[in-house]
Amino acid sequence: MGGLFRSVVLNSVKAHENMKNQVAVVTGASRGLGKFLALELARRGFSIVLVALPEENIADVARQVRTCGVDAWTYETDLSRKENVIDLTTWVNEQFEVGVLVNNAGRGGTVPFSECGVDYIDQIIQLNVGATALMTHQLLPNLLRQSQAYILNVSSMASFSPIGYKTVYPASKRFVHHFTRGLYQELKGTNVFVSVVMPGSMKTNDNVTARIEKHGFIGKIGLVSPEKVAERAIRQLFRRDSMILVGWSNHLNWLLMTLIPVWIRLPLLTRVVRREIECV
Repeated sequence: MGGLFRSVVLNSVKAHENMKNQVAVVTGASRGLGKFLALELARRGFSIVLVALPEENIADVARQVRTCGVDAWTYETDLSRKENVIDLTTWVNEQFEVGVLVNNAGRGGTVPFSECGVDYIDQIIQLNVGATALMTHQLLPNLLRQSQAYILNVSSMASFSPIGYKTVYPASKRFVHHFTRGLYQELKGTNVFVSVVMPGSMKTNDNVTARIEKHGFIGKIGLVSPEKVAERAIRQLFRRDSMILVGWSNHLNWLLMTLIPVWIRLPLLTRVVRREIECV
């Protein structure tokens, strides 16, 4: 057992050494989970391409990344537009050898479907679904030519159940979940390892915190800091864990949502989420 453990550690170190000249591409990197995923990768020696919307102060995250002794590049764009994804990935493919791709950029929200605007629906679908698939597709040849490479897609605990008043968001994250699991199986045996992380509630900003607090006790189950999610996600990614749940409570939530029939959990979750609207 000692020899096997030493072999695994040495192989892991060797793989990491082979990735020294590669960069990690992180989308949605200006704040919240994306920022801490980028910093976690920087601490492990990866130079980072930081992707974010314009005017989100991504330069400040780049400065923090550089304090880890690595390089950082910033790219500001709206990934909900297909042509912007193509422009970004073309630039990345021309400039870098990509060892890690983190598809973190996404959008959620709580609003009755009958009252939401067309742009709200379109942005969730184009960003959560379209950008995740297109970023992966366009960078995959780059990843495949590396000695070892990783893809981490950010889904959500919400992907395990439909939820009223969110409606489009859980469906989009279900796509991310199934897309990742399918790609994992497709690329099994290649040099590219694919994983999905399923964060639960995170206090990423004041708006999100306020919405979580309106859920009451049920909404707070599984509440974890983005720093902890990022640390665990990157650690488990390099340990080749294909589906990452952070914290015992999220494991419990996953089990409950798996065992409880949808006709019970759907109205229960919808009542909890409806509090966000009723308390406004």
